[in-house]
Amino acid sequence: MSGDYKDSNTFAAIKEVLGNARRPAHYLAIPPSLFETVIRGLGAAKLADHARVIVEKPFGRDLASARELNQVAHSVFPEDSIFRIDHFLGKEAIMNILYFRFANSFLEPIWNRNYVASVQITLSEDFGVGKRGAFYETAGCLRDVIQNHLFQVVALLAMEPPAGRDFGAVHNEKAKVFKAMRPLRPDDVVRGQYAGYRLESDVAKRSDVETFCALRLFIDSWRWDGVPWYLRSGKFLPDTATEILVALKAPSQKLFADAESVTGRSNYIRFRLSPNSAVALAARVKLAGEDFVGEQRELYLSEERPDEESPYERLLGDAMAGDGALFTREDAVEAAWEVVDPVLKTHHRVRPYKRLTWGPTEADAIIAADGGWHNPSSTASTGR
Repeated sequence: MSGDYKDSNTFAAIKEVLGNARRPAHYLAIPPSLFETVIRGLGAAKLADHARVIVEKPFGRDLASARELNQVAHSVFPEDSIFRIDHFLGKEAIMNILYFRFANSFLEPIWNRNYVASVQITLSEDFGVGKRGAFYETAGCLRDVIQNHLFQVVALLAMEPPAGRDFGAVHNEKAKVFKAMRPLRPDDVVRGQYAGYRLESDVAKRSDVETFCALRLFIDSWRWDGVPWYLRSGKFLPDTATEILVALKAPSQKLFADAESVTGRSNYIRFRLSPNSAVALAARVKLAGEDFVGEQRELYLSEERPDEESPYERLLGDAMAGDGALFTREDAVEAAWEVVDPVLKTHHRVRPYKRLTWGPTEADAIIAADGGWHNPSSTASTGR
């Protein structure tokens, strides 16, 4: 049925249509400005009893609005009936990060500040904002992608082992990561805007909204103290792909003849999240012969399932079943906003960049000390 979100008769009609439904799921795939109106309308019409509400991102625009929206939601629904949906968490490749980390014993001894030099995550798209200019003017890349999608990936990579398999234990550890993140400063963030963005429909002629964002992040915990995390995302980059590169520290002693000639990272773990799913381990391997000279190799593990559930199928099904494992909890949402809140209003102006390049050159400076960015490709890698 259809109706006006602000008209109480709409909710009365919904109640009539639902009839004797005992556990309805209200999915708010609507403009964020209407979340509060609809949630209050559901409550006033007694549509929240034994029901669930699924709220699309973005959940708030900053820390203050996220707290306000949480208060409104809790005035109508209990926390375990609120499902803050982020389709990124429903991807099989994202779930594989959690499994790969804690199902394999070889990883745990090196998964810390003693062996990890840096971590970088890139989510690139080779297209622009299209018809979403009006939305992007209210959000920008930092809010649209990094504060939610990429922060969730960071939490899975950085969290401590949960106490159990229940989703509450996982949420506890993810929330601790967000709370340990150091609040961002303007010099930690590079904002870019692709050439021609201001000519897109519904975009301000002098817009300072970023279509690209790169940042340097630190997690002040025992495990990750001093390890830089680099996050990057943008529109009109050369490829549409998402990858994580966990760079390991170099051996303390350069024993072999080719050690001085080795450039770039020799040991790393690479998670490919899209467009296909894979895990790669990189190492140096000796070439045949008497000389101790090697070459770079990757052990590449690919997992493709063309018939797998789409993220929304999985997440909406979980919400209707009451399974909150792949959703975001109130304290985690607010802790993540606390990290980015200082730079939402106080930041450097956007830097222009040409379409189908890897963003403004200033983004290279924040990662120069750690070997530069790894640029993912939409072409599936096969390893060697």
